Amino acid sequence: MDAHTWRSPGDPELYRAIRFIWELARRTNPRRFTPGVYKYRDIADMNRADDRRLDEHVEARRHARRDGPDAGKPIR
Repeated sequence: MDAHTWRSPGDPELYRAIRFIWELARRTNPRRFTPGVYKYRDIADMNRADDRRLDEHVEARRHARRDGPDAGKPIR
């Protein structure tokens, strides 16, 4: 891999690089956030809700991998 590349603000290559990274993240680890605004009684309540959502996301990713077209294939 090449050395770090610095792109100046406004450089079209910067926007292409950002678009590439966002698309890569979306494809490799899609995350869905429920729309809306949520109010919590306290920080602990919010943290529990965040943990629940993360657990649901991880479980959904496991099912997607298990049920995907490459399920059962050895990893190389």
